[in-house]
Amino acid sequence: MSFVSYFPGRGTVRETAYLEGKAEGKTEGQVEDRASLVLRVLEKRSIPVPEAARERITSCTDLDTLALWFDRSLTATTAEDLFAEDPEIPGE
Repeated sequence: MSFVSYFPGRGTVRETAYLEGKAEGKTEGQVEDRASLVLRVLEKRSIPVPEAARERITSCTDLDTLALWFDRSLTATTAEDLFAEDPEIPGE
């Protein structure tokens, strides 16, 4: 004999919206954490962060970009170094 559990609202638009909101909240938390880490590394390395750079870091919502900026923050000499374009590879 099998037991089937039915939860009212399962598979509904409301449940889907709840689950999507939960996932979105998790991503927002990751974005905020990464931006915070970038700023913290710069602070610990005594690198001044102008307000424009701080705004650019905290308003970024792309996790890959924030990861790149974090990596660059480990060796940057100025906050603006985070935003430097990668040199193009010759011949491509």
